[in-house]
Amino acid sequence: MQSYLETAVAALAAAAVALFLVEVVHRLTRRFGRRSQLLTELTDHAHRPFQVAATVLAVQFAVRFSTGYAVGVSWRRLLLHLLVLCVIASAAWLVAALLIVVEDTALARFRVDVPNNRHARRVRTQVVMLRRLTVAVIVILTVGVMLMTFPSVRGIGAGVLTSAGVVGVVAALAAQSLLGNVFAGLQLAFSDAVRLDDVVVVEGEWGRIEELTLSYVVVQIWDDRRLILPTSYFTSTPFQNWTRTEAAVLGTAEFDVDWAVPVQTMREELRRLVEGTELWDGRVCVLQVTDATGGTVRVRALVSAADAGSLWDLRCLVREHLVAWIRDNRPTAMPRMRAELGDAGSNLPWQWVQPRRPTRRPGATEAADDARVFGGSDDGDARSEAFVGPEETAPSRA
Repeated sequence: MQSYLETAVAALAAAAVALFLVEVVHRLTRRFGRRSQLLTELTDHAHRPFQVAATVLAVQFAVRFSTGYAVGVSWRRLLLHLLVLCVIASAAWLVAALLIVVEDTALARFRVDVPNNRHARRVRTQVVMLRRLTVAVIVILTVGVMLMTFPSVRGIGAGVLTSAGVVGVVAALAAQSLLGNVFAGLQLAFSDAVRLDDVVVVEGEWGRIEELTLSYVVVQIWDDRRLILPTSYFTSTPFQNWTRTEAAVLGTAEFDVDWAVPVQTMREELRRLVEGTELWDGRVCVLQVTDATGGTVRVRALVSAADAGSLWDLRCLVREHLVAWIRDNRPTAMPRMRAELGDAGSNLPWQWVQPRRPTRRPGATEAADDARVFGGSDDGDARSEAFVGPEETAPSRA
């Protein structure tokens, strides 16, 4: 009975000493690491797993050296085996915590709350994917090491190895879809095709990448719904990425109006509107007639904004304002249907009227800067050069 009491006292004393030493190290690290991001992360995230690992290890050694009187007894082997399993699990927890601390320290150098955060979002995506992969690998290795502590498992190891080829083929066929998604997730993380917080259009829905894992991607749609897609979708299906290179984007608002619309006046009104709103980033403001069929002309307003959310609001503002402007100031430009009435012989009045040719004004065909998408400004010139092929000639801007 006294031997059992000594073992219990030794285990408690070892646990107390381990907790005391861990607390001393924790306080010293917190005191001297206030200016170090790495030490701060260590004190916040690695303290608890360090406590558990040190305590379990100390108890395991205390029990092993204080139970010499029970060598060969089954309860001692069972207790020591249980403590070894706890040591392996706590050590894996500590290693995972240390790796997460290193990843968080690396992420702290890249801010995503700034306008130009494309590189930071790319690094964040890669680190998050590596974190998930690291934790999965640590869990698998820990379970494998724990199983290898059982003699029966070690005994069947040779048989498992001899049949590993057949089992591998069967497992690969059974998990083909899962493995495909895992490799697709790694490809997305390091190919820079899509990143966290990217604005995308998938399946006809507009949203942003909220979560990116090894098996699936969560897209937060603009109305707060969530679209969950397998990672293989983004490697096998075309999709739109509005923030692939930068957050600034272009958007259009189209109007079907009558041929009597004063295009230049409407263009000036668009310019006046965007210059008076903070949604416009000052890059692109263009109004053009893109079609003239079916009794109406199609006028397209092309504007730019700093991000996709601002662009959506700006496009809605342009539609609302120009619709009200046409209704209140240019009612003759509203879409209408025309009909001409003739006599019984299908003779129309305009057939006896000699049409007058309009006087051609000098320079009337010269497009203004805000009437050209490819040219007329620095941004338009850059866009024109980007869409000229290697053997083509850029359009003259004389």
